[in-house]
Amino acid sequence: MAPKAKKSGSKKKKITKADRLKQILEEEEKRQKEEEEARVKYEKEEMERLEIQRIENEKLQKLEAKDLERRNEELEELYLLEACFPEAEKLKRDNRFLSQWKHYIECDGSPDPSIAQEINTFITLWKEETNETLEEVIEKSKLVLNLIEKLKLILLETPPYDLQGKNIIQYQESILELQELLHLKFNRATEILLRQASTLADLDSGNMEKVIQDENVTLYIWANLKKNPRHRSIRFSETQTGFEIPRILATSDIALRLLHTHYDHVTPLSPVLTPSQEHFSIVTDFVKEEVKSVQTAVSKDLQEENKQENESNLVHEEETKAEGQGDVEEQMCPVQEEPEATKYEMEMKLLSETVSAAQELLLENASEKPYFLEENEVDLCQFTTLGGVYHLDILELPPQCKPMKGWMIVEILKEGLQKYTYPPETTEDLEAENVFPPIEVTLEVHENVIFFENPMVARWDAEGKQWKTDGISNVSYKSEERLITFNLETFCPVTLIQDAHINMPYQSWELRPLDVNKVLLTITTVFTELQIQIKENLCMLASIKVNNKNHSSILEEKWMTPVSFIIALKKAGLNIFPTGHSHLYVVINYKHPSVEVKAYRQMALLSSAFAFCWSKWNTACDSKKTVFQVREHLLKEEPIRNPNWTLLMFSGDRAQSLKINESSDAFSEALKEETEFHSTLYHMVKDFASQEAMRAVRRSNCQFVDSVCHMLLSTRLLSYS
Repeated sequence: MAPKAKKSGSKKKKITKADRLKQILEEEEKRQKEEEEARVKYEKEEMERLEIQRIENEKLQKLEAKDLERRNEELEELYLLEACFPEAEKLKRDNRFLSQWKHYIECDGSPDPSIAQEINTFITLWKEETNETLEEVIEKSKLVLNLIEKLKLILLETPPYDLQGKNIIQYQESILELQELLHLKFNRATEILLRQASTLADLDSGNMEKVIQDENVTLYIWANLKKNPRHRSIRFSETQTGFEIPRILATSDIALRLLHTHYDHVTPLSPVLTPSQEHFSIVTDFVKEEVKSVQTAVSKDLQEENKQENESNLVHEEETKAEGQGDVEEQMCPVQEEPEATKYEMEMKLLSETVSAAQELLLENASEKPYFLEENEVDLCQFTTLGGVYHLDILELPPQCKPMKGWMIVEILKEGLQKYTYPPETTEDLEAENVFPPIEVTLEVHENVIFFENPMVARWDAEGKQWKTDGISNVSYKSEERLITFNLETFCPVTLIQDAHINMPYQSWELRPLDVNKVLLTITTVFTELQIQIKENLCMLASIKVNNKNHSSILEEKWMTPVSFIIALKKAGLNIFPTGHSHLYVVINYKHPSVEVKAYRQMALLSSAFAFCWSKWNTACDSKKTVFQVREHLLKEEPIRNPNWTLLMFSGDRAQSLKINESSDAFSEALKEETEFHSTLYHMVKDFASQEAMRAVRRSNCQFVDSVCHMLLSTRLLSYS
């Protein structure tokens, strides 16, 4: 028989208190040992970390000390390089004087708009001219528009410290007078044409229809001679422009006029004086006083030195006579030249400070809107007019010419051309809705203007002197045909508006050298990619893409000065130029103006041999620091598919290479290994640049550097991307 199995329920050996206590003590000793080991390990690691940190701090302190030691030397060298900015300003002044002189010696009969006497004489003589036809007025308008543009450019291109307040007022008044006179001439010429409407009537409809087109103006006129109640749809020949008029107008002695001016002479020139301009006037007045005081001091020093020299000459008169006249001249020349050189240097230094102050104030943000908006009023800080102004008028048909015994007899009304009131002011509301319904208007959008979204329609409120959106309904836009249709309660000037900040903020940007003193600035937005070439004192639109497709523009291949170029881009709907109020409408990556100005100036100095590019880390640092990418780009190099960029951080007073790159997981201000701090971007890139690149930088043309800086200041790439 098999042996009996042991019972499973046999008793286990019982643990005594002594054994339990021993076990607890062992566990406690083990825990304490582990804690001690962990503490020792932590202390060791902490000591190693602190040692590494100490070494890093010592290294940073040495680098900072080295940076501080050579700071003055680097800033002096930068100051010499930045002398190109006042030099460029002096060249611009000389060019302004030269253009005035050229106009004077040409004697082509056109007035100089900057001279009040000449422009006033021109206005007075043109007012006296009567019986001008529309064709003659349109031809004369080319000269008038040119004079207006010249005055606007004077106001925009001349720095405020070179413009007196009385001159600004004079130029603005001349612009307004020319604009008003031009519109008055169109009215008088329209009246002359409408007197002959019966002789110009269409054989089929019996009404007069005329279209006159020019590069600056398109004029549509329709005279209702037959008063046929069934003729309510008006379409001008070979165009889609027209009106749908109610029965009461179809049976009235009226004429419809659409004067499409491709320019905007309706929107006020300067609605407000911004705080930055007020502040700037204080700064410039201070600088002017400083210039005067320095000139006075230099003049006194010169007189004192001449006095001392004269006394010295009297004491050593006999010796001087013995040495001869030639030696005297050699001794006197240095004494005379030195003060002049000192005076020039001081003037250039003050001019440099003035230019710097002007550049910084360009970037000052206004704290609030300059005015309060009424209901339905268009905010001209947020929106911009595009494609010119459509002056819509219902006119009373003047008495017609009548043939009589070989003569043409016409009654000329003393009050001139009169507008037809529609709807009548005394009409009650219920009756007006039925008898005087809104007029349907179809307009052709200017072909050289880009709308990235459906345009809005605004009407001019002559009483309030503002654009408003009420009184307009049923707006429909056909983008392919470039036609916009809407209902208008009463005829008045209308315009199309678009958000001025539709292309802000930018998605990316790049500044790359193309040739000697020539660069390519590429700015990519949500809707478009613009490529701008800059050379010497000129800019050009190289290419434009809309929704990733090439788009043709009349601005391409046309070189213009920076200010004219910016105006042209804005008029075309390609606004990439923030104003002092743009930060109220766009979420921006705000950077301190002084930091931005220093960055743009030094980027412009280096742009002839280095490429710059945006960085996503620019949004991660604070407002007193900027981050961007840079690399050497010599002209002989072939295009690189994936170039190696260096990531730089610049605070205006210090530049450094960052350890991170664009693909890093987090932002860090850690210094890149084997690099140093520098006070300027110029000396920062000098550490890794070739001698050829630095020679190219030093040979850069001053006007080219100034133009690149102007474009960077105007686009504000570091804050608006």
